[in-house]
Amino acid sequence: MAHGTSGKVSCSGSSARLRLLALTAILMLGSRPALADGPSELAGLHALYPSLDSLYIDLHKNPELSFHEEKTAAKMAARLRNLGFEVTERVGGYGVVGVLKNGTGPTVLVRTDMDALPVKEQTGMPYASTVTLKNESGESVPVMHACGHDIHMTAWVGAATLLSQARDRWHGTLVFVGQPAEEVTQGAERMIKDGFLKRFPKPDYALGLHDTHVLPAGQIGVVAGPAYAASNAVDITFYGKGGHGAYPHLTIDPLLIAARTVVTLQTIVSREVNPFDPAVVTVGTFRAGTKRNIIADEAKLELTVRSFKPEVQKHLLAAIARIAKAEAAAARAPRDPLVVVDSLQASEVEVNDPALAARLATALRRGLGDARVVPTDPVTVSEDFGVFGRAAGVPSVQLWVGAIEPGEFSKAKAAGTNMPGPHSSLFAPDREPTIRTAVAAFTLSVMELLGSPAGGK
Repeated sequence: MAHGTSGKVSCSGSSARLRLLALTAILMLGSRPALADGPSELAGLHALYPSLDSLYIDLHKNPELSFHEEKTAAKMAARLRNLGFEVTERVGGYGVVGVLKNGTGPTVLVRTDMDALPVKEQTGMPYASTVTLKNESGESVPVMHACGHDIHMTAWVGAATLLSQARDRWHGTLVFVGQPAEEVTQGAERMIKDGFLKRFPKPDYALGLHDTHVLPAGQIGVVAGPAYAASNAVDITFYGKGGHGAYPHLTIDPLLIAARTVVTLQTIVSREVNPFDPAVVTVGTFRAGTKRNIIADEAKLELTVRSFKPEVQKHLLAAIARIAKAEAAAARAPRDPLVVVDSLQASEVEVNDPALAARLATALRRGLGDARVVPTDPVTVSEDFGVFGRAAGVPSVQLWVGAIEPGEFSKAKAAGTNMPGPHSSLFAPDREPTIRTAVAAFTLSVMELLGSPAGGK
């Protein structure tokens, strides 16, 4: 998830409390074997779980950065190959595609992302990552699966295993996709450009999922309609006239220009955008200067810009350029700032097909119970999963899977605080119920589209 973190659960009042109590009871009174004893599609999950747990720990301890998922991709490919999938590696980089044909029927694409983040893990878990790798700039950085892609991959393998073992229950074609470089929102597009739609069966549906800290482990969230925001990465370089810090009147300070710009940018959302249109303008980095008594020649800002409407996104980008230029002019800068919108780090709004979302929600409630499947709100994080559905012209849905231990989730909610979530060095999913629920979400969703309804005979 190339993200920030935002989102709410659309439950309130006594209904929400009853659902949370019911969920907590389910999990505390043996939800782990209960999942295996529930819908027949999940009959093999209890026996399978120990191997999935081992896989998760291995993936978590050995993360790899975007564009460098070589060993991770090889592990995913080997798992699919052992299950009887026809596997192709190095699609659009380290992308993996596994195809399993089982008679006449629809084709369902099931996607997982594989890359990790340059984050130093501080969870204290016995299996915490201690990996340090080189980033694209050649710098050594700590690496962690801080976005839960290790959960996604484990669930993906689990679902592939259960589905391969239950071919008498479904008919059609599975296309399991291990996507690289999600964190920089480039992996899906690279796979498409590498001939994905020509080299492999064209899907009729596309499915994905993502773990989240805004739901307790054991719950599945479903968004109908716009689910993830469009995003752009914007870099601004301000130019000044450097000199001695003791003689500021003989300089033009780009740091001051940039600082005023940071403040003024906040007025775009608060004063220029309709309050009913979600929008985000965040300055993530500010770089200037080398020493306390030196006024620099340049100052640089890096921004992330997000919204749900093309016209709003266009306005945000234009306003950023306008404000940067005006602040520079007000300070007598020797030249206009350089404003660059990085076309490679961009994503469109991801829309969950409403009809498909409703169908899957019904199937999941039928299989797992009403309390475990809840409607959720759109978020302003961004994703590139939607590239597959848009490129193929087919309905797609990305589900949410709760990742926080229910007791801790309840305490945090009661205290009005938030648990650490994706992109945090402290993000530590409650792994067993999270993995089990994610496997169930993938498996029951595919069975709804290719086989009998969840729980059917």
